[in-house]
Amino acid sequence: MLTCIERCTALAPSASIIWLHGLGADGSDFAAIPEQLNLPIPVRFVFPNAPSIPVTLNYGYVMPAWYDIYALDIAAVQDEAGIRKSQGMVEELVEREIARGLPAHRIVLAGFSQGGAIALYTGLHLSQQVAGIVALSTYLPLRKDSNNELGTTKNLPIFMAHGIFDTVIPSEVGRASAEHLVDCGYSVTWHEYPMPHTLCADEIEDIRAFLLDVLPLH
Repeated sequence: MLTCIERCTALAPSASIIWLHGLGADGSDFAAIPEQLNLPIPVRFVFPNAPSIPVTLNYGYVMPAWYDIYALDIAAVQDEAGIRKSQGMVEELVEREIARGLPAHRIVLAGFSQGGAIALYTGLHLSQQVAGIVALSTYLPLRKDSNNELGTTKNLPIFMAHGIFDTVIPSEVGRASAEHLVDCGYSVTWHEYPMPHTLCADEIEDIRAFLLDVLPLH
C-alpha cells in the first residue's frame, strides 16, 4: 500500500478525493488544495506518495515517479509495466476508501501531470465506477486500451484541463487524448488556460464546480 498524506475537511467525510502528484514531487505537493477548493461537503483528501524509481529521461536519477519516462515524446514508447503497477496501487487506495465506508460513486480520482495520467487510466479501468476523474496537464497513457472495458465507464464524468503555454506536456497532447475519449463515447469536458505546466485560480474554480456536480450535497 502506498504511503499517503490525508486531510479531512470535517468529521465523518461523505466523499473522498484521491489526488496524485506529478513526477519528482510527493503527496504534500497539493496539500493546500482542500482550502483552495473550499468544498461545502466533508471530504477526505488522500495524497499518495509515488514510489522512487530510476527515470530514464533524467539519466536514471531516482525520484518519485508513477512510471518511467523514456523520451521527451511521452507517447512514443511507454512504460506499460510501470503504468499498470501504479494502476494497481491506486486501485488498492480506492478499495480502501470503499472499505472505510464510502461507496465508489462518492470517490473522485484526481491528478496532475504524470499523476493525472495514472488517475485517468485507472479510473477508466476500475470494476466499480467512481464519481469522476480530474486529469490536469496530462494525457491518456496506453491509449489503445481505452477502447476496452467501456461498458461500466462510458458515462463517467471526466474533467481535463491544460495550460496553452505548457512546454512539459504540450496542450495538443492533452487535447488529443480528450478528443480520443470523446470519440470512444466518454463524457469529457475540456478546459484550457493561459498558463504553463501548473494550476491557476480559474482552473481551481472550474474544478470546484465539477466536484460539486459529481459529489452533490446530501
